[in-house]
Amino acid sequence: MTKERTLILVKPDGLMRGLVGEIVKRFEARGFKLAALKMTKATASHVKQHYLSTKQQLEGMGNKTLETMAQHKMDPKKKFGTLDPMKIGRIINQWNVEFLTSGPVVAMVFQGLFAVDMGRKIVGNTMPAKAEMGTVRGDFSVDSASFANLKGRSVRNLVHASGSVPEAKREIRHWFSKKELYEYERTDEALLFS
Repeated sequence: MTKERTLILVKPDGLMRGLVGEIVKRFEARGFKLAALKMTKATASHVKQHYLSTKQQLEGMGNKTLETMAQHKMDPKKKFGTLDPMKIGRIINQWNVEFLTSGPVVAMVFQGLFAVDMGRKIVGNTMPAKAEMGTVRGDFSVDSASFANLKGRSVRNLVHASGSVPEAKREIRHWFSKKELYEYERTDEALLFS
């Protein structure tokens, strides 16, 4: 359990706002070990492989967008030219690719007890407007899906965190080679994990 790893990406908005140190601090203060870190400018093809636009994922994004727009009395047909969740999901996925390639990102791997689940708690809800105070997104972003849809862009939510252990394993392999991942002992590991 203590060897579980998660991928954390500080997106271009987080990097431009100078939040990399704050994000690293929150993970390390929680007891997670930094296993890898690099700054990179991702290509569109690399990001498309990161997001893996499956039918389920695209339809899910499309359906969530339709729900959000209905909630805010917005016309999805006017904005997207369609009511098809799959087509809307493709548009949003393209916005995500454009955003993640719009500037450098900082890719990190953190390791520790329940790293994936705890990592999601540290970063907060995907939609910053719904994220709890005390989380990265809750403390540093106010963006929302409805505002992003209105502007025709991705939600600026500062950071990506792997959603499951299998996803984390795939994403870590995608962003880092084996020789870029490091093993070492933190001085507090005996206290944290015994």
